[in-house]
Amino acid sequence: MAELQFFTGTMDSGKSTLALQTNHNHAARGRHGRIFTSQDRAGAATLSSRLGLQHEAIEVSPEFDFWEYVVATLTRGGRVDYLICDEAQFYSAAQVEQLARVVDELQVDVFAFGILTDFRTSMFPGSARLVELADRMHVLQVEALCWCGKRATHNARTENGEMVTEGDVIVVGDVDDHQPAEVGYEVLCRQHHRRRLTASRAQAVSMIGEPLPFS
Repeated sequence: MAELQFFTGTMDSGKSTLALQTNHNHAARGRHGRIFTSQDRAGAATLSSRLGLQHEAIEVSPEFDFWEYVVATLTRGGRVDYLICDEAQFYSAAQVEQLARVVDELQVDVFAFGILTDFRTSMFPGSARLVELADRMHVLQVEALCWCGKRATHNARTENGEMVTEGDVIVVGDVDDHQPAEVGYEVLCRQHHRRRLTASRAQAVSMIGEPLPFS
């Protein structure tokens, strides 16, 4: 029986790497799949991991319809055994429902990968619907770490190293992007996210001799 599976974790937890590995494993067994992504850091129609791996993908725009795509492919004589859906947090609730329909009515496996919450600690609509509909949900075991060494649980958006909590929900950036005046992302433990204490700010505080607020 086909399943809708959702793999989730913070940024830096290896979601895209696992998506690529999942595709490799199924393709190696002779299965035919399609890879989808949305607003990947490497650009449109590309699934990339921070390890440097990349694969061509189909870009999921707000108007994209998974059900129509799979039905059209099968009607033309194509074969679709599974879908790899990266950056699934950016999908709409309706698109997640389309994925569930593909699983239930067409018996196509769907493997979705994404983060749960945005930089404001609010759930993405796509992720929320995946939690509600997925047959199985997997929390990735590769733990991203806060600058303090604790397990990171929250995604933070930064500007020049300063954490921000307002702005557009979707702004493409990277956790390794530290260039001045550009948006970056950082993973933090809950207490440092609550205190808005990023790695850059912690370093600045330590340089002037103030005690770091670890608790």
